[in-house]
Amino acid sequence: MTEHRVPARQAGVRSHNLALVLWSVVRSTGSRADVAARTGLTKAAVSSMVDELIERKLLVEDSPMSNGRGRPSKLLRLHPMAPVAIGVELNVDYVAAVRTDLAGRELATHRIELDDRRLARADLIRHLVVAWRAVRPAAPVTVLGTGVALPGIVGRDGTVWRAPNLPSLSGVNVANSVATALRIPKRSVIVDNEANLAALAELHAPDAERDFVYVSGEIGVGAGIVIGGELFRGAAGLAGELGHVSIAADGRACGCGGCGCVEQYAGQDALLAASGCPTVEALVEAIRAGRPAATLTLAHAGAALGTALAGMLNIVDVPTVVLGGVYSRVFEAIGPAVEAELQRRVLAADARRPTVRASRTGTDAAVQGAAASVVQRGLAVGSMLF
Repeated sequence: MTEHRVPARQAGVRSHNLALVLWSVVRSTGSRADVAARTGLTKAAVSSMVDELIERKLLVEDSPMSNGRGRPSKLLRLHPMAPVAIGVELNVDYVAAVRTDLAGRELATHRIELDDRRLARADLIRHLVVAWRAVRPAAPVTVLGTGVALPGIVGRDGTVWRAPNLPSLSGVNVANSVATALRIPKRSVIVDNEANLAALAELHAPDAERDFVYVSGEIGVGAGIVIGGELFRGAAGLAGELGHVSIAADGRACGCGGCGCVEQYAGQDALLAASGCPTVEALVEAIRAGRPAATLTLAHAGAALGTALAGMLNIVDVPTVVLGGVYSRVFEAIGPAVEAELQRRVLAADARRPTVRASRTGTDAAVQGAAASVVQRGLAVGSMLF
């Protein structure tokens, strides 16, 4: 099958097409002929670029393998010393990091649990830096870039416009702060909302749909909207703040200054308080044991979440809701309640029943997506590698 991207025909042709060839191998191993068929480039052009990528230690070519017909083929794969990507996630109650290769395979991970809500800006940046250093590679492997996932409204330049659950980050250009602390170029740092990055990871999972809403269930509740295989970010990149959609005009007060926000009924803290469980692990065990307080809590939370999601689906017209974070761990209890509310409130539900499923990427989706965002940008523009 031909790759979605097409060969460039203007300035920067070779850089673009080197990235195209490398991306083809990143997505799936194959021979030079396979790459030519996928990309639409000529076999001669692919052969020349593969030679260059091998020389740059980005690809290696295995010994010939015979399939019993014709000339034995040589499979291309990533060079063991090819650049890597680092993703870090700072959330309300943990900090995580991952190092991956260009194909998204985990090479190192790090995670610590801590309450970040009352920490000063300098301490939060320090935790990001410590996590980054915990997974950095030994020389001479190059770090292609760093993706940072945060629970807040993040501008395109890496500035946190607002983070109700991490207030000391509001107004901070995290891209600048991380780059300065690590002494790396600012252009190599990507900062985005954690739900957006989790949706990106989900998009790259096997058998992923091309149109869905990913719901990140943490202490905060966020949404990443994918339409036509692309993240929808809105005019300024700020779309997806599902947790602060009000579902009760005179409802519970929220840290954002509003009231009746979804987060107050379906966020992690709300789930634990209503169920009487001290931790998420205890909540998961209570659900498995069929304890009434836990199952009733998840049913009410699912109804609240479904109410907000129905409004979103009526507006953006996507057929699938993916529940991630803590929701993926208690999906059997919360999923049916969300689906029932969508069936009741989505106007087109009778013609096309909305699908609700658990995330395939688990609770590490955002940090995986942070690393994936680096690879995606690096191979899309080519200039970060060539």
